Amino acid sequence: MKTYQHPTQRPHTDTVIAIGSFDGVHLGHQSLLNTLIAEARMHHVPSVVYTFDPPTRVLIQGVEFLSTLPEKLALLKQLGIDEVIAVPFTREFAARPKEEFLNDLSLLRPKTVVVGQDFGFGKNRSGGLDDLRTITPELIALPMLSLDGEAVKSTRIRGFLNSGQVEDAHQLLGREYEAMGVVVHGDKRGRLIGFPTANVAVPEGKLLPKGVYFVEFCWDNQSFSGIANVGKRPTVEGEDVRLEVHLLDFQGDLYGQEVTVKFKRFIRHEQKFAGLDALKAQLDLDRQTALAWME
Repeated sequence: MKTYQHPTQRPHTDTVIAIGSFDGVHLGHQSLLNTLIAEARMHHVPSVVYTFDPPTRVLIQGVEFLSTLPEKLALLKQLGIDEVIAVPFTREFAARPKEEFLNDLSLLRPKTVVVGQDFGFGKNRSGGLDDLRTITPELIALPMLSLDGEAVKSTRIRGFLNSGQVEDAHQLLGREYEAMGVVVHGDKRGRLIGFPTANVAVPEGKLLPKGVYFVEFCWDNQSFSGIANVGKRPTVEGEDVRLEVHLLDFQGDLYGQEVTVKFKRFIRHEQKFAGLDALKAQLDLDRQTALAWME
Protein backbone atom coordinates (compact mmCIF):
# COMPACT_ATOMS: atom_id res chain seq x y z
CA MET A 1 0.00 0.00 0.00
CA LYS A 2 1.40 3.37 -1.02
CA THR A 3 1.04 6.43 1.21
CA TYR A 4 1.28 10.15 0.45
CA GLN A 5 0.66 13.45 2.20
CA HIS A 6 -0.78 15.30 -0.80
CA PRO A 7 -2.39 14.38 -4.13
CA THR A 8 0.47 16.02 -6.06
CA GLN A 9 2.83 13.32 -4.75
CA ARG A 10 1.14 10.48 -6.61
CA PRO A 11 1.02 9.77 -10.38
CA HIS A 12 -1.72 11.64 -12.28
CA THR A 13 -3.90 8.62 -13.02
CA ASP A 14 -7.60 7.85 -12.62
CA THR A 15 -8.78 6.67 -9.22
CA VAL A 16 -11.79 5.90 -7.07
CA ILE A 17 -11.60 7.75 -3.75
CA ALA A 18 -13.18 7.69 -0.31
CA ILE A 19 -12.87 10.72 1.96
CA GLY A 20 -13.06 10.85 5.75
CA SER A 21 -11.20 10.73 9.05
CA PHE A 22 -11.87 6.98 9.45
CA ASP A 23 -10.84 7.16 13.11
CA GLY A 24 -10.88 3.60 14.43
CA VAL A 25 -11.79 2.10 11.02
CA HIS A 26 -14.96 0.70 12.61
CA LEU A 27 -17.69 -1.37 10.95
CA GLY A 28 -19.31 1.70 9.40
CA HIS A 29 -16.02 2.75 7.88
CA GLN A 30 -15.36 -0.79 6.70
CA SER A 31 -18.71 -0.91 4.89
CA LEU A 32 -17.91 2.34 3.09
CA LEU A 33 -14.38 1.18 2.25
CA ASN A 34 -15.64 -2.12 0.87
CA THR A 35 -17.80 -0.09 -1.51
CA LEU A 36 -14.69 1.89 -2.47
CA ILE A 37 -12.75 -1.28 -3.25
CA ALA A 38 -15.59 -2.76 -5.31
CA GLU A 39 -15.91 0.45 -7.35
CA ALA A 40 -12.15 0.62 -7.93
CA ARG A 41 -12.07 -2.96 -9.17
CA MET A 42 -14.99 -2.31 -11.49
CA HIS A 43 -13.18 0.66 -13.03
CA HIS A 44 -9.76 -1.07 -12.94
CA VAL A 45 -8.17 1.84 -11.08
CA PRO A 46 -6.52 2.22 -7.65
CA SER A 47 -8.67 2.53 -4.52
CA VAL A 48 -7.53 5.69 -2.72
CA VAL A 49 -8.41 6.76 0.82
CA TYR A 50 -8.11 10.51 1.40
CA THR A 51 -7.89 10.97 5.16
CA PHE A 52 -6.74 13.42 7.81
CA ASP A 53 -3.99 13.26 10.43
CA PRO A 54 -5.03 13.84 13.13
CA PRO A 55 -8.74 13.09 12.65
CA THR A 56 -10.77 16.28 12.31
CA ARG A 57 -12.56 16.00 15.67
CA VAL A 58 -9.25 15.53 17.50
CA LEU A 59 -8.07 18.95 16.36
CA ILE A 60 -11.39 20.81 16.39
CA GLN A 61 -13.08 19.28 19.46
CA GLY A 62 -10.06 18.05 21.41
CA VAL A 63 -11.23 14.44 21.69
CA GLU A 64 -8.77 11.55 21.98
CA PHE A 65 -8.22 9.46 18.87
CA LEU A 66 -9.04 5.80 18.44
CA SER A 67 -6.27 5.05 15.96
CA THR A 68 -2.86 6.60 15.46
CA LEU A 69 -1.80 7.08 11.86
CA PRO A 70 0.35 3.89 11.87
CA GLU A 71 -2.60 1.95 13.34
CA LYS A 72 -4.99 3.38 10.76
CA LEU A 73 -2.61 2.61 7.90
CA ALA A 74 -2.20 -0.99 9.12
CA LEU A 75 -5.99 -1.44 9.26
CA LEU A 76 -6.49 0.06 5.79
CA LYS A 77 -3.81 -2.19 4.38
CA GLN A 78 -5.54 -5.24 5.89
CA LEU A 79 -8.76 -4.22 4.13
CA GLY A 80 -6.98 -4.15 0.77
CA ILE A 81 -6.76 -0.40 0.09
CA ASP A 82 -4.25 0.46 -2.66
CA GLU A 83 -3.23 3.98 -1.66
CA VAL A 84 -3.69 6.41 1.23
CA ILE A 85 -3.30 10.16 1.17
CA ALA A 86 -2.96 11.19 4.83
CA VAL A 87 -3.13 14.98 4.81
CA PRO A 88 -1.67 16.79 7.84
CA PHE A 89 -4.79 18.36 9.38
CA THR A 90 -4.09 21.77 10.90
CA ARG A 91 -6.25 24.77 11.77
CA GLU A 92 -4.92 26.43 8.62
CA PHE A 93 -6.06 23.46 6.54
CA ALA A 94 -9.47 23.45 8.24
CA ALA A 95 -9.89 27.14 7.36
CA ARG A 96 -9.31 26.64 3.63
CA PRO A 97 -12.21 27.52 1.33
CA LYS A 98 -14.05 24.58 -0.17
CA GLU A 99 -12.74 25.42 -3.66
CA GLU A 100 -9.15 24.64 -2.62
CA PHE A 101 -10.21 21.28 -1.24
CA LEU A 102 -12.05 20.48 -4.46
CA ASN A 103 -8.98 21.44 -6.49
CA ASP A 104 -6.89 18.96 -4.48
CA LEU A 105 -9.43 16.19 -5.01
CA SER A 106 -9.68 16.87 -8.74
CA LEU A 107 -5.96 16.08 -9.06
CA LEU A 108 -6.91 12.47 -8.24
CA ARG A 109 -9.10 12.28 -11.35
CA PRO A 110 -11.83 10.37 -9.46
CA LYS A 111 -14.17 8.21 -11.51
CA THR A 112 -16.19 7.72 -8.33
CA VAL A 113 -16.17 9.45 -4.95
CA VAL A 114 -17.49 7.52 -1.93
CA VAL A 115 -18.44 9.39 1.27
CA GLY A 116 -20.93 9.30 4.10
CA GLN A 117 -24.21 11.15 3.62
CA ASP A 118 -23.29 13.74 6.25
CA PHE A 119 -19.87 14.57 4.76
CA GLY A 120 -18.92 18.25 4.76
CA PHE A 121 -15.66 20.01 4.03
CA GLY A 122 -13.94 23.36 3.76
CA LYS A 123 -14.18 26.37 6.07
CA ASN A 124 -17.25 26.05 8.31
CA ARG A 125 -18.13 22.83 6.43
CA SER A 126 -19.45 25.00 3.60
CA GLY A 127 -18.81 22.25 1.03
CA GLY A 128 -21.19 19.35 0.58
CA LEU A 129 -22.34 16.57 -1.71
CA ASP A 130 -23.39 18.85 -4.57
CA ASP A 131 -19.90 20.34 -4.63
CA LEU A 132 -18.32 16.89 -4.84
CA ARG A 133 -20.49 16.10 -7.86
CA THR A 134 -18.62 18.82 -9.79
CA ILE A 135 -15.36 16.82 -9.78
CA THR A 136 -16.58 13.27 -10.45
CA PRO A 137 -18.94 11.45 -12.84
CA GLU A 138 -20.33 9.44 -9.92
CA LEU A 139 -20.87 10.23 -6.25
CA ILE A 140 -21.88 7.50 -3.80
CA ALA A 141 -23.12 8.91 -0.48
CA LEU A 142 -23.81 6.13 2.00
CA PRO A 143 -26.07 6.34 5.08
CA MET A 144 -24.56 5.71 8.48
CA LEU A 145 -24.42 2.00 9.34
CA SER A 146 -26.66 0.88 12.20
CA LEU A 147 -26.20 -2.07 14.51
CA ASP A 148 -29.06 -3.21 16.74
CA GLY A 149 -30.92 -0.02 15.86
CA GLU A 150 -28.13 2.39 16.80
CA ALA A 151 -25.60 4.17 14.62
CA VAL A 152 -22.05 2.85 14.43
CA LYS A 153 -19.82 5.85 15.05
CA SER A 154 -16.54 6.77 16.71
CA THR A 155 -18.28 8.83 19.41
CA ARG A 156 -20.12 5.76 20.73
CA ILE A 157 -16.92 3.73 20.69
CA ARG A 158 -15.13 6.41 22.73
CA GLY A 159 -17.98 6.34 25.22
CA PHE A 160 -17.75 2.57 25.64
CA LEU A 161 -13.96 2.67 26.07
CA ASN A 162 -14.11 5.48 28.60
CA SER A 163 -16.55 3.34 30.61
CA GLY A 164 -14.38 0.22 30.38
CA GLN A 165 -16.93 -1.51 28.13
CA VAL A 166 -14.33 -2.89 25.74
CA GLU A 167 -16.51 -5.77 24.58
CA ASP A 168 -19.24 -3.32 23.51
CA ALA A 169 -16.59 -1.35 21.64
CA HIS A 170 -15.50 -4.59 19.94
CA GLN A 171 -18.99 -5.00 18.50
CA LEU A 172 -18.77 -1.64 16.71
CA LEU A 173 -15.14 -2.02 15.67
CA GLY A 174 -15.49 -5.55 14.35
CA ARG A 175 -12.36 -6.47 16.28
CA GLU A 176 -10.71 -5.88 19.65
CA TYR A 177 -9.59 -2.36 20.45
CA GLU A 178 -5.83 -2.11 20.31
CA ALA A 179 -2.93 0.18 21.10
CA MET A 180 0.47 0.12 19.42
CA GLY A 181 3.51 1.38 21.31
CA VAL A 182 7.12 0.85 22.30
CA VAL A 183 8.22 -0.91 25.50
CA VAL A 184 10.17 1.55 27.65
CA HIS A 185 11.76 1.45 31.10
CA GLY A 186 9.37 2.08 33.99
CA ASP A 187 9.75 2.20 37.78
CA LYS A 188 10.33 -1.58 37.97
CA ARG A 189 8.16 -1.81 41.11
CA GLY A 190 6.15 -4.69 39.67
CA ARG A 191 9.05 -7.11 39.72
CA LEU A 192 9.52 -6.44 43.46
CA ILE A 193 6.15 -8.06 44.17
CA GLY A 194 6.40 -10.79 41.55
CA PHE A 195 4.47 -8.98 38.81
CA PRO A 196 6.97 -7.60 36.31
CA THR A 197 5.33 -5.47 33.65
CA ALA A 198 6.09 -4.18 30.19
CA ASN A 199 5.58 -0.40 30.22
CA VAL A 200 4.14 0.44 26.78
CA ALA A 201 4.53 4.06 25.64
CA VAL A 202 1.77 5.13 23.22
CA PRO A 203 1.49 8.44 21.36
CA GLU A 204 -0.03 11.34 23.27
CA GLY A 205 -3.74 11.67 22.54
CA LYS A 206 -4.39 7.96 22.05
CA LEU A 207 -7.51 6.88 23.92
CA LEU A 208 -6.73 4.18 26.49
CA PRO A 209 -9.55 2.54 28.49
CA LYS A 210 -8.81 3.07 32.18
CA GLY A 211 -8.79 0.07 34.48
CA VAL A 212 -7.49 -3.50 34.54
CA TYR A 213 -8.02 -5.77 31.53
CA PHE A 214 -7.33 -9.20 30.16
CA VAL A 215 -5.33 -8.51 27.00
CA GLU A 216 -3.52 -10.09 24.10
CA PHE A 217 0.05 -8.84 23.74
CA CYS A 218 1.43 -9.08 20.20
CA TRP A 219 5.10 -8.84 19.31
CA ASP A 220 7.23 -10.17 16.46
CA ASN A 221 4.35 -12.16 14.91
CA GLN A 222 3.70 -13.84 18.26
CA SER A 223 0.92 -13.29 20.77
CA PHE A 224 0.83 -13.74 24.53
CA SER A 225 -1.84 -13.34 27.20
CA GLY A 226 -1.52 -10.67 29.82
CA ILE A 227 -3.12 -8.35 32.36
CA ALA A 228 -2.98 -4.66 31.52
CA ASN A 229 -3.35 -1.81 33.97
CA VAL A 230 -4.19 1.58 32.50
CA GLY A 231 -4.10 4.43 34.97
CA LYS A 232 -2.04 6.49 37.40
CA ARG A 233 -1.12 3.66 39.82
CA PRO A 234 -2.60 5.39 42.93
CA THR A 235 -1.13 2.85 45.37
CA VAL A 236 2.39 4.13 44.55
CA GLU A 237 1.29 7.76 44.12
CA GLY A 238 1.72 7.74 40.34
CA GLU A 239 0.90 10.93 38.45
CA ASP A 240 0.94 10.07 34.75
CA VAL A 241 -1.36 7.61 32.99
CA ARG A 242 0.53 4.48 31.92
CA LEU A 243 -0.20 1.28 30.05
CA GLU A 244 1.54 -1.56 31.87
CA VAL A 245 1.16 -5.22 30.92
CA HIS A 246 2.00 -8.24 33.06
CA LEU A 247 2.55 -11.17 30.70
CA LEU A 248 1.19 -14.54 31.80
CA ASP A 249 3.07 -16.77 29.38
CA PHE A 250 6.27 -14.93 28.44
CA GLN A 251 9.54 -13.94 30.07
CA GLY A 252 12.25 -11.95 28.38
CA ASP A 253 13.62 -8.52 27.53
CA LEU A 254 11.25 -6.44 25.39
CA TYR A 255 12.76 -2.99 25.86
CA GLY A 256 12.69 -0.95 22.67
CA GLN A 257 10.34 -3.36 20.89
CA GLU A 258 7.18 -2.19 19.13
CA VAL A 259 4.19 -4.13 20.41
CA THR A 260 0.40 -4.15 20.11
CA VAL A 261 -1.93 -4.57 23.08
CA LYS A 262 -5.44 -5.85 22.32
CA PHE A 263 -8.04 -5.24 25.05
CA LYS A 264 -10.14 -8.39 25.36
CA ARG A 265 -12.11 -8.25 28.64
CA PHE A 266 -12.61 -5.87 31.56
CA ILE A 267 -11.43 -7.21 34.93
CA ARG A 268 -11.93 -4.30 37.35
CA HIS A 269 -11.51 -0.57 37.86
CA GLU A 270 -8.19 0.75 39.11
CA GLN A 271 -8.15 1.40 42.84
CA LYS A 272 -5.85 2.51 45.61
CA PHE A 273 -4.70 -0.19 48.04
CA ALA A 274 -3.36 0.18 51.58
CA GLY A 275 0.08 -0.99 50.48
CA LEU A 276 2.05 -3.26 48.19
CA ASP A 277 0.96 -6.42 50.04
CA ALA A 278 -2.72 -5.61 49.45
CA LEU A 279 -1.94 -4.75 45.84
CA LYS A 280 -0.12 -8.05 45.35
CA ALA A 281 -3.08 -9.97 46.83
CA GLN A 282 -5.44 -8.33 44.33
CA LEU A 283 -3.02 -8.94 41.44
CA ASP A 284 -2.98 -12.64 42.39
CA LEU A 285 -6.78 -12.65 42.07
CA ASP A 286 -6.56 -10.79 38.74
CA ARG A 287 -4.12 -13.38 37.46
CA GLN A 288 -6.43 -16.23 38.45
CA THR A 289 -9.29 -14.51 36.59
CA ALA A 290 -7.16 -14.10 33.49
CA LEU A 291 -5.83 -17.67 33.62
CA ALA A 292 -9.40 -18.98 33.76
CA TRP A 293 -10.22 -16.99 30.61
CA MET A 294 -7.19 -18.46 28.85
CA GLU A 295 -8.58 -21.98 29.11
